[in-house]
Amino acid sequence: MLAKLRDLASEQAKAVAGGGPKYVERHHRRGKLLARERVELLVDPDSPFLELSPLAAWGTDFPVGASVITGIGVVEGVECVIVASDPTVRGGSSNPWTLRKTLRASDIALENRLPLINLVESGGADLPTQKEIFIPGGRIFRDLTRLSAAGIPTIALVFGNSTAGGAYVPGMSDHVVMVRERAKVFLGGPPLVKMATGEESDDESLGGAEMHARVSGLADHLALDEHDALRIGRRVVGRLNLRKAGRTSGARPPLYDEEELLGIVPEDLKIPFDPREVIARVVDGSEFDEFKPLYGASLVTGWASLHGHPIGILANARGVLFSEEAQKAAQFIQLANRSRTPLVFLQNTTGYMVGKDYEQGGIIKHGAMMINAVSNSTVPHLTVVMGASYGAGNYGMCGRAYDPRFLFSWPSAKSAVMGPAQLAGVLSIVGRASAEARGQVYDEEADAAMRQMVEAQIESESLPFFLSGRLYDDGVIDPRDTRTVLGLCLSAIGEVPGAPAPAGFGVFRM
Repeated sequence: MLAKLRDLASEQAKAVAGGGPKYVERHHRRGKLLARERVELLVDPDSPFLELSPLAAWGTDFPVGASVITGIGVVEGVECVIVASDPTVRGGSSNPWTLRKTLRASDIALENRLPLINLVESGGADLPTQKEIFIPGGRIFRDLTRLSAAGIPTIALVFGNSTAGGAYVPGMSDHVVMVRERAKVFLGGPPLVKMATGEESDDESLGGAEMHARVSGLADHLALDEHDALRIGRRVVGRLNLRKAGRTSGARPPLYDEEELLGIVPEDLKIPFDPREVIARVVDGSEFDEFKPLYGASLVTGWASLHGHPIGILANARGVLFSEEAQKAAQFIQLANRSRTPLVFLQNTTGYMVGKDYEQGGIIKHGAMMINAVSNSTVPHLTVVMGASYGAGNYGMCGRAYDPRFLFSWPSAKSAVMGPAQLAGVLSIVGRASAEARGQVYDEEADAAMRQMVEAQIESESLPFFLSGRLYDDGVIDPRDTRTVLGLCLSAIGEVPGAPAPAGFGVFRM
């Protein structure tokens, strides 16, 4: 695990490095703060910042981090979603992964009713990839207006360029701060205006901060410099008059050392491990009240507190989910909904059991019951992928497609439709049967090469860096940070005003 964490640190360092020393130095030489420096000065001193999707775009042609920083930070005592474009990476231009990462941040702000603060300095769309950005990118502006309509504050601090479609970020925000002689906000810059209308203009008269503060009225506050803009931004948040909801009791540290989480997941995920060992190192006082401990033993369910927040936990014990586990999970999820208790899913599953006896015993309808309960549950869900996450088990244990409020992975995680060897074996069986049906001799040498190639491909595509790069989680985390990360998420969730009443459920096919 320590070796995997060294690899993780190396990849995350690429995101922290931004555009590299050359562009960082150029940015500083212009008297500008880096995006991460802006975030650090915006949030309360010594408060945590939960960065989201730091490996976005990993394994693609775009820089790791996708030229934008997103996360949750505390500003004037208020948890906020922060989105900061990184101008050292291609001028802060947005590529397809920037868009996906930004939209994910908007979703988190809306679902958890957190103020959204944009730290803006971007050259707009990465033009060579405009076909993948332009049409879906309109959702950024739609989301801003929906946040505002829902009473969730939106704030834009503009440090530099905010051009073309990007001009609508401050245009559609509730509160706008612009830095004098730095912010440039216009639908079309001087060259485009010249081409479109023949009009001669300069940056300042066309879209400068002072013009927007004095003439157009787009800027609510004119900042003297970047530090002043961040000071004003903090004051704006402080005047929002937001009060945190939520029910918490006194938090107590676990009785067992979180360092020991490094050694719980075996190198070989085929070897089962007891998730109670994880729970004992994450929850308050290591106290866990297990539900149905003697029934459906491959799934551990029960009640606990984490940083004072009550939670229900579903954790895979032996990977495979049988009918008993599915029925147990459905009942437990219903109980959590009745008591309005958030649910934490700790994934290590190879999926639902297959085979004649299990099909005849109703594994499909019982698995459907569990997935139905997960789908229609209205309490917040948090998911951590500790080990395997294969097949429909990914769905039943609240994978990304089931919209958990937050989903994180450990470096030991793997996720795919099935294991590499199983998938390659299925293709081999199908190919062999097809050859026999045609009366052909099966090419064993080609089969071995195919299996080797497929296994290597599926193995690489099931690893956490690959999946995190495509935003199938909100980040790969050190197992020792699990309690802290979940605590920050539970605090951000709080009790959202106006949350739906306990749900009615679709028909369970029993």
